[in-house]
Amino acid sequence: MSDKKQKRRSQHWFGGTGLTGYVHRSWMRNQGRPDDFFDGRPVIGICNTWSELTPCNGHFRELAEKVKIGIYEAGGVPVEFPVTSLGETLMRPTTMMFRNLVSMDVEESIRANPMDGVVLLTGCDKTTPALMMGAASCDLPTMVLSGGPMLNGKFKGQDIGSGTHIFKFQDEVAAGTMSRDDFLKTEAGMSRSIGHCMTMGTASTMASMAEALGIALPGNAAIPAADANRGLLAQMVGRRIVKLVDEDVKMSRILTRDAFANAIKVNGAIGGSTNAVVHLLAIAGRLGIDLTLDDWDTLGAGVPTLVNLFPSGSYLMEDFYYAGGLPVVMKRIAAYLNTNALTVSGGTVAENIADAECYDDDVIRPLDKPLTENGGIAVLRGNLAPQGAIIKPSAASETLMSHTGRAVVFEDMDDYRSRIRDSGLDVTKDDILVLKNNGPVGYPGFPETGNLALPPKILQDGVRDMVRISDARMSGTAFGTVVLHVAPEAAVGGPLALVQTGDRITLDVPGRRLQLHVPDEELAARRKSWQPPAIPEDEERGYAKLYRSAVTQADTGADFDFLIGKSGAKIPKSSH
Repeated sequence: MSDKKQKRRSQHWFGGTGLTGYVHRSWMRNQGRPDDFFDGRPVIGICNTWSELTPCNGHFRELAEKVKIGIYEAGGVPVEFPVTSLGETLMRPTTMMFRNLVSMDVEESIRANPMDGVVLLTGCDKTTPALMMGAASCDLPTMVLSGGPMLNGKFKGQDIGSGTHIFKFQDEVAAGTMSRDDFLKTEAGMSRSIGHCMTMGTASTMASMAEALGIALPGNAAIPAADANRGLLAQMVGRRIVKLVDEDVKMSRILTRDAFANAIKVNGAIGGSTNAVVHLLAIAGRLGIDLTLDDWDTLGAGVPTLVNLFPSGSYLMEDFYYAGGLPVVMKRIAAYLNTNALTVSGGTVAENIADAECYDDDVIRPLDKPLTENGGIAVLRGNLAPQGAIIKPSAASETLMSHTGRAVVFEDMDDYRSRIRDSGLDVTKDDILVLKNNGPVGYPGFPETGNLALPPKILQDGVRDMVRISDARMSGTAFGTVVLHVAPEAAVGGPLALVQTGDRITLDVPGRRLQLHVPDEELAARRKSWQPPAIPEDEERGYAKLYRSAVTQADTGADFDFLIGKSGAKIPKSSH
């Protein structure tokens, strides 16, 4: 082997005849690696988030094997490596608390090891942004491969959607219109195959965002996990990542501002999760791209929602795939997009969608017959949210989009849980439920608690929606007139911290306004007596302490302040 410096990044580990090359090659040989493993061919890292504690990603061992086949076929060398897996369904207090931690795991794993390119195996909600954030910080040739959605849920001959129907059934049980026994019987029918949530929740949304950004191949968003075509896609990803390394197409060449603009518009067209806002802001921040909360409104405004899926519509991801998937959506809104944007397929957006054909116009509506004329995310501002708040109009009640009501305030989730079911709670359907101290710092971790379940006394009157305002997030599978991500949050002294029961609040979505009707002098008096919430002793150490000290507010992506801006993948100092 030559001592000359090789082109490949991996050759800084495996090349040469000295001690360093010897050590790195020798220990790899205990896996039965042949000589040509080390001859300068592209070494591709497969970043795997498989875990039995992450049910959505439970099939990733098999998926990784398909990627490896493609890499071998294209002349590359696959090396699979694990990172912490974020299981939305089991982790407490919230996977969002650990998104930034996993991004660090990904970033440092890539930078410290001999990789020339990376495939990110993503699926469950936070695995997609966490892996993309970490990889963006390194900026190697990179592709995303999502695990795919579950097959449609079934119960008594009816399609049911993960997450969305849980919230619906919960309300029906509270209202007395569904038995507890039937409620429990829906469990197995809701999750009946491998894959992530099959509604247009955060997992499906972020898989769609990866495809819209051009960092995933066409078809990534919708192919069900159980469909053989998901494995075929994995094999094609393996082949393609080797080509990207050969062509030196780094992540930053794909994830441009135009790509993010396309993704924001696609999010409006699919009725995507509000969580996409905070995740895309964070990913853009890692690349040094100037993307702001207001861009979500200005770029997404006027884009119609075409995808008729829960929670905004009536179908599920399996139906979306059969109807033609995301390429059809992008073709129908092509006039809104920069179709010259480059993608990892090697072609432009225009080339990727040229042959897309719709097979069901009720699942993917034509442009002139949208599900909602103005989809996307509305950004609200006012004295209650000086740095912004958001709402998803396609999942809200039109009658509540302009509403003034009396605040019914809950100081935190413990306060909410202890009082919401009280038949004596002073609340009417015209009131506004306000939840504090559920933001990035306050919980900590920024949980999906914003779609507060309504008081049983309200549900029993047949009401299914009220205005709710908080500094929390909500599940992408959730719905309702829910104002989220209020910034600054209550825990750091934002105006939300000063709201009291009985205050009047105006939500004006058309006017993009969120106003607290309390005189400035009264707010100033309340601020003098305000104290930040006490921090539990077990959160004064370790990662929880780091998280609280470094996390930014929702309007800038809730990333760690010291991680914003990419670092690249400079060759580290030798370990020998």
